[in-house]
Amino acid sequence: MLRKLATIAVLAAIAGGLAFYVLTMPRTLPEATLAALPEGDAARGETMFWAGGCASCHAADKAEGDDRLKLGGGHVLKSGFGDFVAPNISPDRNDGIGAWSRGDFANAMLRGVSPAGAHLYPAFPYTSYTRMKPRDVADLWAFLKTLPAVEGRAPGHRLGFPFTVRRGLGLWKLLYLDPAPVIDLQTDDPQLLRGQYLVEGPGHCGECHTPRDVAGGLIQAKWLSGAPNPDGEGRVPNITGGKGGIGDWSQADIAYYLESGFTPAFDSVGGSMVEVQENMAKLTAEDRDAIAAYLKAVPAVDATGQ
Repeated sequence: MLRKLATIAVLAAIAGGLAFYVLTMPRTLPEATLAALPEGDAARGETMFWAGGCASCHAADKAEGDDRLKLGGGHVLKSGFGDFVAPNISPDRNDGIGAWSRGDFANAMLRGVSPAGAHLYPAFPYTSYTRMKPRDVADLWAFLKTLPAVEGRAPGHRLGFPFTVRRGLGLWKLLYLDPAPVIDLQTDDPQLLRGQYLVEGPGHCGECHTPRDVAGGLIQAKWLSGAPNPDGEGRVPNITGGKGGIGDWSQADIAYYLESGFTPAFDSVGGSMVEVQENMAKLTAEDRDAIAAYLKAVPAVDATGQ
C-alpha cells in the first residue's frame, strides 16, 4: 500500500512538473505576425516614443534636452517585489538592443519575451504595450534605431526569491497579459478610440494610476482610480470622474494640462508626472484632445486609501 501511494505521489509530482513547464513556457508571436511586420517609419515612431514615455525610464535620471534620447538605462523602479532597473535600450550592439531584430523587439513589446526566450519582468509595461498595433511597434523600432548608441550595461534587478525565478511569470501572464481593451466604450467615435488606444496601450497610464492586487496585477474594476506611489511618497491620483478624481475638469482642462502642466486651479504638475507631462506635450494637439476625451468617458471610480 505504501509503495502504491509513493508511486502515485511520484507520478503526481511528474504530472505537476510537466503542467508547470507547459503553462509557464514563454509564448512568442506567430511566425505569420512576425513576417508581416513592416519596415517601420521613424517619424511615426517618434510619436510612439513620446506616448510610451521611453525616455522617462531608459534615459539617465534628470536628463534634459538631447540627453533624453540617450537610452542607457539605470533608472530604478521600486516595488513591493524588489527594485527593477531599466536596461540599456540604445542601439549599442553589445550593451543595448542594437543586435536585436525587429521581431525580437515585437516579441518583447507585445509578449514580454526576450530574444533569448525568457520572460521579461512586467516592470517593463508590456501588459499595456500588448494592446499596441504591430505597425506602431515597427515604427517605434525604426525610431529607436536612429538614436545614439550608449555604451555600458545597466545594473541588474535587485530581487529576492522567489521573484528571481522568471519561469513563474508564465503563470502570471496567463492571468494578466490580455490584449483586449480595458473599457468597452461601445462607440465608433475615432477620437475616443484613439484616446483609448493611447491611454490603454503605448501611454500605459493604468500602470501607475490603477491599484494592484497582491500578485501585482492591475485591478481593472478600479481602472485609473489612483494607487499608492511606488516611491512611498503620497499617492498616484485618481484620474476618473469619481470622488477624489478629476470630474470637475473639462476635456479642454485635461488637454491643456497635458500640454502645459497647469491645472484648472493654476497649480503646476509635480513629482514623477513632470516627465510624463513633458512627454505628452510632444504629441499633437489632436492626440492630447483624444486622451482627454477618453478620460472623460471612462467610468467614474471613487478613490480609495486616501
